[in-house]
Amino acid sequence: MLNSKLMIEADQLGKTVPIANGELVILSSVNLAVKPGESIAIVGSSGSGKSTLLGLLAGLDSPSTGRVALNGHVLTSLDEDGRAAIRNELVGFVFQSFQLLPRLTALENVMLPLELRADKKAKSAAMALLKRVGLAHRLHHTPLQLSGGEQQRVALARAFVTEPSILFADEPTGNLDSQTGLKIIELLFELNKEKNTTLVLVTHDDMLAERCEKMVRLEAGHML
Repeated sequence: MLNSKLMIEADQLGKTVPIANGELVILSSVNLAVKPGESIAIVGSSGSGKSTLLGLLAGLDSPSTGRVALNGHVLTSLDEDGRAAIRNELVGFVFQSFQLLPRLTALENVMLPLELRADKKAKSAAMALLKRVGLAHRLHHTPLQLSGGEQQRVALARAFVTEPSILFADEPTGNLDSQTGLKIIELLFELNKEKNTTLVLVTHDDMLAERCEKMVRLEAGHML
């Protein structure tokens, strides 16, 4: 039975992949309940299944067992087109590697998700958010002309410009020095509060994890 008050609900989530002599269990029996606006950190050592769990929760991959629902939409009952439609409606992403398009300026990178929706206010919304993250003076610079911290701020602006209900972030401070990472963390939580966005963060950063309201620790694919 789905809980209509939850933004993310995972029930007995599991992921196995075939290997030469059987199958490898990557995740086993993960249960999760996240309310709207809540922040949750997924932590654990390398290979514990953190990024796999993030991918399943976001509908980027399908589980072997169990189900996932985002804002009442059961992803596991949808095909890839159906999951993509829900992601487009509800979800923003920030990755460790920034994933900016190298030939586009900062402004064009942030405008892109809105342009794909044919939003006539794409430019003004993107400019406002880049100003909000302190990059009003870097609108027309390409990613190669920006520092790592500036690129991650562009990525944050791009993720928030569609006003997603959920933001999934995979090691958002992983490629940044500690001082720059701290600024990105502050920005992430400021935007989370302003927009009431549900945050799901995969991180090795203890300071980032401790800022979240909930923490899920994985070990060898099991939730502790």
